[in-house]
Amino acid sequence: MSKKTEQAWRQADEAYERGDYATALAKLRPLAQAGDMWAQSNLAHLYESGLGVERDAAAAARWYRKAAEQGDATAQNYLGTLYEDGLAVEQDYEAAVRWYRLAAKQEDASAQYNLGQMYDEGLGVEQDFTAAVKWYRLAADQGNPDAQVSLGSMFHEGLGVARDDNEAMRLYRLAAEQEHGDALCNLGIMYESGQGVAKDLAEALRWYRLAAEQGSTTAQYNLGVMHENGQGVPAGLAEAIRWYRLAADHGDESGQYAIGCAYAEGQGVERDLVRARAWALLAAEGGDEDAPELLEELAGEMSLDQIAEAERLAEELREKIEAAD
Repeated sequence: MSKKTEQAWRQADEAYERGDYATALAKLRPLAQAGDMWAQSNLAHLYESGLGVERDAAAAARWYRKAAEQGDATAQNYLGTLYEDGLAVEQDYEAAVRWYRLAAKQEDASAQYNLGQMYDEGLGVEQDFTAAVKWYRLAADQGNPDAQVSLGSMFHEGLGVARDDNEAMRLYRLAAEQEHGDALCNLGIMYESGQGVAKDLAEALRWYRLAAEQGSTTAQYNLGVMHENGQGVPAGLAEAIRWYRLAADHGDESGQYAIGCAYAEGQGVERDLVRARAWALLAAEGGDEDAPELLEELAGEMSLDQIAEAERLAEELREKIEAAD
């Protein structure tokens, strides 16, 4: 690396660290155009994130590809995510797997996790839980919290590996130390059910609350259930509704169904069939299995005008949830 290139790199790095992304981009662009692999990868990141320039997925994909073709593992992984999600390129799971594998073989933990997911879900490859466990384990051993949670779930469910709730607990704890919301929630589930650990509702509540603070809608919903049923806390509908609503407002279909039921029955809130149907509609869209039955029951009590009003309210709620996400 020439002194001039080294200076430009240092200036770009310093500009990025102080939040002067426009300067970082200006320093990186000529290096990238000259074929510098790391400059190409970092320039792609700026375009992908909209830092110092208008967000441009196509430009990000172009620069990631240039860096990826030179062997940059970070760029290979990001290019894989673009193919997996169909962003700026046509969705192609096989191409995603190909790029993830190249990066994973270079010990990129994120790529190893992503490749594990593809095997876990059977996207671009034949579903293979054993292969999923292999890649999750490699990423987890590098401290990747997503991989630790996924590997923990494989042990908990006995997929691709012998079931072992103690190992699942160990992995969840490792990810929880990094404040991973799903790990915190899973620890709550394990303590609530007494799997891999002695049943302890107080501990379950503690982990659920920590997970809820990290935005876990499953934890928020589970807290609602525990408050409604008086599990480890005095039964209280008001607190249950608060947690259900928080989960519902962030798109959790179980929370939406619970709020719909509350409005339908007038439990903890004033009875309101329009609101009940609106929330039930969202829950049904999210895949809640009980929501269609609630919708059918409500239809028998509502006028056509009320049903139309519920449709309008559901659209408003949907827009609010999408905007919040």
